[in-house]
Amino acid sequence: MPKQTKILTKRKKFTEAEIPLINSKIELIGNSPEDLKDRTIKLDLTRQLKGKSVEAVVKIKIENDKAIAYPIKIKLMPYFIRRMIRKRISYVEDSFETPSQESILKIKPFLITRKRVSRAVRKTLRNKTKNWIEDYTAGKKDNEIFNEILSNRLQRPLSIMLKKTYPLSLCEIRVLEVIRPLKPEEIPKIEKEKEPIKETTPKKSPKTADIDEQQIKKAEKEIKETQKKAIKIESKTKETKQKTKKENKDK
Repeated sequence: MPKQTKILTKRKKFTEAEIPLINSKIELIGNSPEDLKDRTIKLDLTRQLKGKSVEAVVKIKIENDKAIAYPIKIKLMPYFIRRMIRKRISYVEDSFETPSQESILKIKPFLITRKRVSRAVRKTLRNKTKNWIEDYTAGKKDNEIFNEILSNRLQRPLSIMLKKTYPLSLCEIRVLEVIRPLKPEEIPKIEKEKEPIKETTPKKSPKTADIDEQQIKKAEKEIKETQKKAIKIESKTKETKQKTKKENKDK
């Protein structure tokens, strides 16, 4: 009888990896954190973003003997964009590369206007978004930009700025991707950060305020007069109905 040989198999171990982008931890197969180095993972962030369908790709790095996953790409799912598109609107999209303080990023903004607009308006919206995003990302690090897009802190001031050109129903970053790290000589110089644009209501002059008050008073008078006329008409119709009833009974 031939001798039977036993095959020894090692049990698979799980090691934790931190994801600071969503403040959570996941367990991956690996004996140690070093086994997880440079591994990429796809994550669905729909639950964390309350229905906004975003897919993130994170890459694991080792820091202080811990596995930490940093984002390298986020992508807005196409079915979410399809839900936002309506009839009689125009959409504007673009794709360009711009540097941050750490790497070169590929950004694809996506805008939807409230109504259909001309080609000239779409071109101005495209150029303004590109210039604004380039200035915005030049003084920030990659993780800050990813966090601000997921928390909608980048899209709000951008939509307020574009509102002067034409109001939008949707202002989103469809794709944000890290292409390559920058060399020291390629890092842009930090300028003063632009403050987010606030919506301000224009102050009314005393003349315009007086005109508004006069218009309000006129409108109130017209409403009262129409109500009185309606009451008179109703009373007349009631009287005529009563007369016709009496005449019919007498007959």
